[in-house]
Amino acid sequence: MVLVAVFGVALLVAVLLSGLAARTVLSTSLLFLVGGAIVSDGFLGLIHITPDSEIVAVTADLALFAVLFTDGMHVHFGKLRQNWKNPARALGLGMPLAFVGMALVAYYVVGLDWTTSFLVGAVLAPTDPVFASAIVGRKEVPSKLRQLLNVESGINDGLALPVVLILIAAAGPSSGHAEASYSKIALELGLGLAFGILLPLLVNGLVRFRHLGAEPKLQPLLPLAIGVILYGLCHLTHANPYLAAFSAGAVLTAVSPEAKTAFEPLGESLAELAKFAALLVFGALLTPQLFGDLSIGGYVAVVLAIVLIRPASLLLSLIGTRFTRQEKLVAAWFGPKGFASVVYGLLVLQAGIPQGEEAFTLIAVCIAVSIIAHSSTDVPIARLFHVDDIAGIPNGSHDAGAEHSTGPAAGPGTQTAPAPRKENGHARA
Repeated sequence: MVLVAVFGVALLVAVLLSGLAARTVLSTSLLFLVGGAIVSDGFLGLIHITPDSEIVAVTADLALFAVLFTDGMHVHFGKLRQNWKNPARALGLGMPLAFVGMALVAYYVVGLDWTTSFLVGAVLAPTDPVFASAIVGRKEVPSKLRQLLNVESGINDGLALPVVLILIAAAGPSSGHAEASYSKIALELGLGLAFGILLPLLVNGLVRFRHLGAEPKLQPLLPLAIGVILYGLCHLTHANPYLAAFSAGAVLTAVSPEAKTAFEPLGESLAELAKFAALLVFGALLTPQLFGDLSIGGYVAVVLAIVLIRPASLLLSLIGTRFTRQEKLVAAWFGPKGFASVVYGLLVLQAGIPQGEEAFTLIAVCIAVSIIAHSSTDVPIARLFHVDDIAGIPNGSHDAGAEHSTGPAAGPGTQTAPAPRKENGHARA
């Protein structure tokens, strides 16, 4: 219950400081991360969490499922078909370049073996714009820039997942039975995709029966019921819940936009709570000992990952596009290592691979540094685009609880301020 009380206090502090966080370098995600570190064994010792604690696996699993389910709801296939070229460049060229670049650094600078190095590259390849909310959440910023960051980050989590799972199998104790492991992974991914597609279609068909249908106040619970059933079904059958969640969200939006609209406020809030809880737990693992365990080469790799690998890979992928130089540099800088990397890093740690602890230490420090670096620079950089009213709270004259939309646009081509994606409510990431 101490952990519950600590989470409640952190949540209260985050809400009270949300107006300030929306206009300054303060970050609500950082509050939970630092809060978890302070109350852990490394400092106050109020909570005792180790990497093999059940709470770590449970919170990470639930949070990533919730985040990917709501992420999938922001995939609009029609608009993606119309404006796919720039995100396709980032996903098809920029992401593989970052993946390979990080793997080379992990091998030559940190000294990990090749398989673990590529695993680290896969874990750190996904990006998350929650730490760039002042950029992606403002209509003053060119829409094509917001669309690029949002679409890229919304899809790359799912693209990285199969690679992460395959590399974990290759690097783990069962690597001698790689063929069987790969077949099992393929089956789990296939089942997850099938469940994610079929369940929303089935429920949507049921809703259209003449005597069935939800009354207005219960409509937001329909997608929630789909998510709960899907989560339980995946764990009962060992189907991959993350791919199922993302595909279910996308299919539900495609076949029932009204259900997505009704569920969005509730879904974003639930996803935020799950994320904050997981960040608190993740923060508890960030002890002084963990930072001390990272070698000098590891810290060099962290710096290279943030200031060179991501920027260089995206800049190369955007050669020949119509982005201005300023827009390219902003897009290249805001490639923070986000929530999916947190969960994938925990999967690496719990897999029992030979160099799993070294890999997790590198991943954890990189994520922590990324959160600090990117969440403290989005507001100053947003002002380059003449974004003066950050989070809709000009000069502190309005209620500090005014809502700040920080998520992705409804889809490529949208000109208005986008709906929340990975951060919701008042505070920026």
